[in-house]
Amino acid sequence: MEKDFDIKNIKVIQAPLAGISDIVYRNLIRRYGSKCLLSTEMLSSEALKNVPNPKIADFKEEEYPLSFQIVGHKPDLMVKAAKILEPRASVIDINCGCPVNKVVKSNDGSGLMRTPGLAYEIASAVRENINIPLSVKFRLGWSEDNKNFIEFGQLMQKAGANFVTLHGRCRSQLYSGNSDWKAIGMLKRELDIPVFANGDIKTVEDAAKCLDISKADGVSIGRGIMGDFTLPGRIEHYLETGEILKEPELDEKIDMLIKHIEDEIELRGEINGIKFMRKFYGFYISKVKNASKYRQVLVTLESYKEVKKALCDILCLYA
Repeated sequence: MEKDFDIKNIKVIQAPLAGISDIVYRNLIRRYGSKCLLSTEMLSSEALKNVPNPKIADFKEEEYPLSFQIVGHKPDLMVKAAKILEPRASVIDINCGCPVNKVVKSNDGSGLMRTPGLAYEIASAVRENINIPLSVKFRLGWSEDNKNFIEFGQLMQKAGANFVTLHGRCRSQLYSGNSDWKAIGMLKRELDIPVFANGDIKTVEDAAKCLDISKADGVSIGRGIMGDFTLPGRIEHYLETGEILKEPELDEKIDMLIKHIEDEIELRGEINGIKFMRKFYGFYISKVKNASKYRQVLVTLESYKEVKKALCDILCLYA
C-alpha cells in the first residue's frame, strides 16, 4: 500500500489504544479488508529521545496508510520525536486526549487541554518541521466546567493541523457516561479542516448515527474493534454503498481470535503471547451466554493448546 494518502479519502480511523493496537492488531485489521487509517500505540517523546527505534514502533508496509502518535509536553522533544518517526509515517498525530493519571500528571495527553497555548506551540513546532500531514486528538476539555474544545480545535487548525479527532468526553469523565456527538458537530461547524468523531462507536449503526448527528468527516474507532476486526471495513462498506453487512457469527469470531492468538505467539512467544491475549477474550465471546464464566476460565490457561481446546468447546456448545 502507499505511504502517502489523502485524508479526504479516509472515512474511518483506527484509534490508538495503549497496550492494544500493536503490529499484530493493526495487521489483522488489514487482513479483514479495511482501508482505514491505522494508528500505532502512543509513543512517548521522552522515551524516543533515548530509544529512537523502540519495538513498539515496528510496522509492516502493508499497514499504510499509518499514523504514528506521539505524546509529550516539551516542544523540542515532540519535534525530535516527529522527525524520528516521519520517514516511516503517513501521519504524525499529537495526543492531547489520553486521560489516564500517569500521563496527565506530567501535563501530557489531555493535560495539554489545560494549557492550550503550550499545545499550540507544540503543534506549530511539529508542523514546521515535518513534511507529512499532522493531526491532533483531543477531548471536550479538562472537566465539565472547562470545555474548551472549540477554542482548542481552532488553535490546532491555526497551528497547521491537517485534521483533528475529537473524543466526545471531558478528561474528568475518563470513559464513563456517553460520548457527546452533538458537541463534535459544534466543532465541525467551526473548523475548515476535517473533523473525525470518536467515542462509543461499536457498530455500523453507531457510526451512521454519530455521523448523522455530528456531520463529522469520518469516525475514529477504539474499543469497538476489539473482538471484531471486520468493523472498520463494514463501516466503510456502509458509507460507500448504504448496505449494512452483518456482524461475524460466533464461529467466525472464534476463528478470528485463534488467528489473533497465533500471531501474538509468533511475535512474543507462547507464554507472553497467551498472557497478552487475556485482555481480549471477553470482547470476542461477549455475546455468548455465561460469557463471564468462560472468560474466567480462559484467563487462567497458559498454553495455546489449552486455549484452543476451550474455544472449540465453547463453539461446540453455542454454534
